Amino acid sequence: MNNYLIAGLIFINLVLIYYYNKKKIKNLFIKQKIKSVDLVEVDEIFLPLKNIEFNFPKEDVVIKNFFINPSFQIVGMTSDYEGWILSCLAKFSKNIFEFGTCSGKTTALLALNSSPESKVYSITLNPADLSKLSLGNNHDAKAAINNVTKESVYDQFIFTNMSIKNKINLIFEDSTKLNVDKFENLMDLIFIDGGHNYSCVKNDSEKSFRMINNKKGYIFWHDYNVSKRSCKDVVKYIHEISKIKKIFHIKNTSLCYYKNLNH
Repeated sequence: MNNYLIAGLIFINLVLIYYYNKKKIKNLFIKQKIKSVDLVEVDEIFLPLKNIEFNFPKEDVVIKNFFINPSFQIVGMTSDYEGWILSCLAKFSKNIFEFGTCSGKTTALLALNSSPESKVYSITLNPADLSKLSLGNNHDAKAAINNVTKESVYDQFIFTNMSIKNKINLIFEDSTKLNVDKFENLMDLIFIDGGHNYSCVKNDSEKSFRMINNKKGYIFWHDYNVSKRSCKDVVKYIHEISKIKKIFHIKNTSLCYYKNLNH
């Protein structure tokens, strides 16, 4: 009897250990194929000031920022660190495109920190069209569509009543139907955080490679998370495209990026 009791307690403890550490345990078995780099590798603006004793940041990386009360329960936002990275690069970007507006937090940061002459484009699904959406019936497709359903509920956004709203060109459309001819070779900064099913990630990425400035430009992908089911197709696509494009992961974030430097 005691042996059964001891075995039962051991089993319960193992279950609890797995439950509270499942992300760490999964990461032990799932290989991240993209090289992780320090932020200073992304752009020289992230390097510390020269000729002083301490690693103080440059003024280039001082941004306009805001924080949201957790009790507001806004969904689908980038972390504050990720938002800061994108905001810093927005300061030097004339044309910016975002796949996946969600609540508009990142959109607002991009608009707040880019120059008054800059233009920010952001595409999102109209909540009224969600019922027409179909991504398939397998488990991964269902996880992706749950993600879309939660993050495409907004028809008003954080920036709706902000002074920078006129800089933002909001597009209510399925990105797979978006014609990007007029954006070709135009965008200095692109942020991909739309649908997480494979076909959508592939579509948004392929259009981004057409849209990116042919002299200097950045493409960022959000949610490179090898242990999260709803991000599985994001990871799959990034691993595939990294065979022909130089893609890097930024340490301590879920961001991957591609830098086009042809000047």
